[in-house]
Amino acid sequence: MTEPEPVRGLPRRQVLLTGGVVAAAAAVTAACSTGSSSPATSSASQPSAASASTSIPAAQVPVGGGVVLQTVPVVVTQPQAGQFKAFSAVCTHQGCTVAGVQDGVIVCPCHGSTFSITDGSVQGGPAPTALPSVGVTVSGSNVVVAS
Repeated sequence: MTEPEPVRGLPRRQVLLTGGVVAAAAAVTAACSTGSSSPATSSASQPSAASASTSIPAAQVPVGGGVVLQTVPVVVTQPQAGQFKAFSAVCTHQGCTVAGVQDGVIVCPCHGSTFSITDGSVQGGPAPTALPSVGVTVSGSNVVVAS
C-alpha cells in the first residue's frame, strides 16, 4: 500500500486529523464560554423574579437578625417583629456570598463589607453599592421569597 500524497509537505491523514482536533477544541471553547466574568454582575448570581418562589418558616428568622438561604442566593432579615426583608446574598464588592447576620448587619466574610438588615445599604467595608432587594411576602407562618 502506498502512503497518501502530501499536502504542502504533510500527509493527507495528518491534515484531516489536525483539522478534526481544531474543530473539536473550538466546539468545547464555545460551549464553555460565558457572557460575563464578574460574579457580582452576572445574571446567574442574582435572584430572578421570573423563577419559582422559596419559603421558610418565619420563626427561623430572628428579630433583629436574618438567615442566608441555602437553596438560593438570598438573605432574609427581620429588622422589627413581623417586618421581613430580603436581599441578594451576593456581595457587591467581589461576588462572595454573605455569611450571615451579626450584630444587626449582614456580613460578607471575604473583605469585611457589612450591609443594613433594613434596606441592604452599605454600612462598612469595600462594597460599592447596596445589596439588591428581593421580593418577599408573608403567607401564613411562612416567609415567601421571589427567587
